[in-house]
Amino acid sequence: MKKVSFIAVMVLFIMHTHAQKSEIFISDGKAIRGYDPVAFFTESKAVKGKDSLYYKWKGAEWFFSTRRNLEQFKAAPEKYAPQYGGYCAFGTAEGHKAPTETETWTVLGDKLYFNYNMKVKEMWVKDQAGYINKADKNWPALKDKE
Repeated sequence: MKKVSFIAVMVLFIMHTHAQKSEIFISDGKAIRGYDPVAFFTESKAVKGKDSLYYKWKGAEWFFSTRRNLEQFKAAPEKYAPQYGGYCAFGTAEGHKAPTETETWTVLGDKLYFNYNMKVKEMWVKDQAGYINKADKNWPALKDKE
């Protein structure tokens, strides 16, 4: 029994460690919580993707509300994927990865950004250009870390 418990704990530890090292923020197995990344640009709102319309990219499953959005993403994923893998833009500027909430989205300069929560977004919008500059510098070292 102790051996089974030890193995279970080790499997959970390995899964947790792998998930945190992902370049893409994944929640419940879905990139950006299952929202359609293209819709932020084309509809200017958060639109939940359909389970039947998904595409695997960079080790994550991306979901789409329409076949057209799926095809647009497949043709140019870097154009539609959120910056910093969907992790918090403010947190990345501060030198760490943080999860995000979908309602914090911003499209700025044809790029999609998310923040940890609305309170953090309020801080981020006060100096978006400065935080983006810091985050852009920090992201290469952070993207494969916890």
